[in-house]
Amino acid sequence: MKAWEANEAVRKKESKAAWDAWRPDFSQFDAVVSNYNGELWPEEVRTAFEEYVKSGGGLVSVHAANNAFSEWRAYNEMIAVGGWGGRSELSGPYLRLRGDSWTEDPTKGKGGSHGARHEFLVEIQDAEHPITKGLPSKWLHAEDELYDRLRGPALNVKVLAAAFSDEETGGSGEYEPMLMVVDYGKGRVFHTTLGHNTTAMSDVGFQETVKRGVEWTATGEVTFPPVDATELSSEEVSVRDLAVAE
Repeated sequence: MKAWEANEAVRKKESKAAWDAWRPDFSQFDAVVSNYNGELWPEEVRTAFEEYVKSGGGLVSVHAANNAFSEWRAYNEMIAVGGWGGRSELSGPYLRLRGDSWTEDPTKGKGGSHGARHEFLVEIQDAEHPITKGLPSKWLHAEDELYDRLRGPALNVKVLAAAFSDEETGGSGEYEPMLMVVDYGKGRVFHTTLGHNTTAMSDVGFQETVKRGVEWTATGEVTFPPVDATELSSEEVSVRDLAVAE
């Protein structure tokens, strides 16, 4: 036990030193993909990342990355809406589908929740955006957390796909954004709320939209071929081994 405690003390000391020295050069990358939800980045790193995206760098926010950094205003502008971390009406509005339009709802309440993990239909809201163009109008997504009640600045955001959060599974009773794109300065952001675990990530729809999102944030274009309903079905979950995803 004493040996373990000594090793743990050394590990923590080395980890803190590495964290304190962490200064990534974001300019080396066309896009950054994140599902990080942990300790707040050092101020110098935050400033560098803001400048990177603002100047044209790409960001892909996957699932719990929208839980992170609730007090970092610029990051919340990048992802448009997020959850947990003490988010509330002070963080910004909910996004609500009313008729054919997404509107801001300033109703008081917490930001971020989900019911039991389950399979659910993802429905395209914008079929002409490069990320969603050529995909089926809806598909049955693998068992996942259906994030609801996300809220934030909601600036310069377009909802590409949504899912109904059924109260019977502990949801909000509203259509909730699943896929979004955000303009932040000259930068492009793709935000997917999907992808809780490997079951969810094995879903063909998740893989197709993420790879399209990465390419779009990096280049502004999508060159991947269309996907038809035989590959991505609304009747049954379509899965693909993560090890062979292309």
